[in-house]
Amino acid sequence: MPRPTAAQLSYGSVTVVFSTLAMLLLFRTSSDLGIVAIAAAGLALGLLVAVTVPAPARRRTTPTGATASAHQDARPAQEPGDRAVGQVQRTIPAARTSASARVGEHSLRH
Repeated sequence: MPRPTAAQLSYGSVTVVFSTLAMLLLFRTSSDLGIVAIAAAGLALGLLVAVTVPAPARRRTTPTGATASAHQDARPAQEPGDRAVGQVQRTIPAARTSASARVGEHSLRH
């Protein structure tokens, strides 16, 4: 199970505090069993809120290891009149794809 995010922790905690306080004031209970039931309901509600908070979107990676954003996926194919993008893409060097290309490089570790 992944770690909870800061948003999940804060939303869940705030929900527990405010919902428990609201139910205690609404039901005006003074018995121990009633207070325990309200506290349990507040914890359950806080857990439900923390679990349903949407997690941040993660960037997908392409097979070469480069990241791809959602905007690139939604972009239509390059049109013939779009020459500026084509020129920029031709000037970007290709990434190294294998570790064997780095064999001759100097290592700082001995």
